[in-house]
Parts: sequence; C-alpha cells; structure tokens
Amino acid sequence: MLLQIKGILSTIGLLDILDILIVAYVLYRLYFMIKDTRAVALLKGLFVLLFATLVSKWLSLHVINWLLQKTMTVVLVALPVVFQPELRRALEQLGRGNLFKKGMLNEQEFENLFNELGKAVMVMSKNKIGALIVLERDTGLNDFIETGVKIDGVVSSEFLINIFIPNTPLHDGAVIIRGNRILAAGCLLPLTENRNLTTELGTRHRAALGVSEQSDCAVIIVSEETGTISLARGGQLVRYLDAETIKQNLRPLFITKINKWNDYLNWRSWS
Repeated sequence: MLLQIKGILSTIGLLDILDILIVAYVLYRLYFMIKDTRAVALLKGLFVLLFATLVSKWLSLHVINWLLQKTMTVVLVALPVVFQPELRRALEQLGRGNLFKKGMLNEQEFENLFNELGKAVMVMSKNKIGALIVLERDTGLNDFIETGVKIDGVVSSEFLINIFIPNTPLHDGAVIIRGNRILAAGCLLPLTENRNLTTELGTRHRAALGVSEQSDCAVIIVSEETGTISLARGGQLVRYLDAETIKQNLRPLFITKINKWNDYLNWRSWS
C-alpha cells in the first residue's frame, strides 16, 4: 500500500498540482455563490436521489432502480432551468471579471459605512419612515438590482433618508448596497414563503426575509407603522434593535476576513 502511494505521488507534477488548485478554487467560489440559497436544498435533494439510485442498484431492486434512473434523467435535463438564476449570475460575473474577486473595504471604510447607516436608520426610526436596506455579501444580487433604478453613489445618511422619504419615487422599494456604494434603489425583492410569521410583519419584513433566504445578504428594515428597527439574515429576523446593536451584528459579517488578514500581517511583523 505504501509503495502504491509513493508511486502515485511520484507521478504528480507541478502542473498537476496547479490543475488541482485551480479546480478547488473554482469549486470554492461556486460554493459561496450558492451558499444560503435555494440551490443548496436542491443539490441536497439531488444527492439523496443519487444515493437512493445506488442503493437500489446494490440491493437489486430493479423496478425502483429503473424508476430512479428515469427520474435522474429528467432532473439532469431540468437542472439548467432550476438553476437559471445562479447560472445567469455566474455568467454575468464571469463576463465582468467578478467571479474570482469581491470588492473589499478596509476597516475604516466599514466603520464609516456603519456610522452612516446607523445615523440614517435612527432618524428614520424616530420619524417612522419605512426603509428596506440590503447589504450584499458574497452572493451577487444583480437580478434584484436590475429591477430598480441604478444609482451607484457613495452611502451617506442624508442620501438614504432622502430616498425613503414618503411619496418620493423610490421610497417603496429596497436599496441595495455593495461595499460602500448604493448600487440601486426602488428594487423589488421576493417575498418569503414562510407561512408561520406573525401578522404584525408587513411587506417590507417579508421581502427582507425572502431575499435573505435566497442569498447571504444582511437586510435592515425600519417599520413605517412603529419605527421598529429589524435585521434579517439567513431567513431569520431580529427585531427591536438600535444603531449600536446593528453595528455589532453586522461587523463580524463584513470585516472578519479583514481582521484575520491584519492579524496575519501583525504576526509577520513581530516574527
């Protein structure tokens, strides 16, 4: 066994290692594109179906195996349709050169972003101005950005408050933020399919939960009726927040990677 392993290792060259690393990185990026989306559940179902097909073949359950094989054929044909949003997003990012890179801000830029968000949210909460603010993370939100009015402006509290002022053209939709820039406003978001929500939650909260179920974004909601501030992520909703608790909840989601890189640089400088 040891000799066989040595023989296999001796045949691996530099190009083979490079090949494996490239494939691993592509799969890693693809995983983060579908992480926390409906595609994950669909993939799990596909693996269950594949496992059942193998087991039925091993147990010689010919009728069940035949049915499962036909089902697998239909599923494989239907996959491009089922994964159409994810495939479209991947091709768009590939065409724009964004598949392998994500805009990252330094810690000071994130602090400025959170401060502006906090000021805007508190003003809107005090005046009961409804708001829906989506913060993009690893999963792209281009499909939803295209439903709104593209802006591409730097985030500021005054800018955000002005967008959500009642009776203005964009106040009913969602604002989508990538990095420290507002990409679009007046965006339409999918409503959650969760039927167990309290009747207190309106369309804004249901839209926030819906988009958070389909991506890894974080969504800040300000209730127009009560002024309550909420945060949605991963299909879960946390209510009755203030500017400081929002910052505490968002900080680890956006600057963990930066902190790790800074810690590494500091360690290198001391070593």
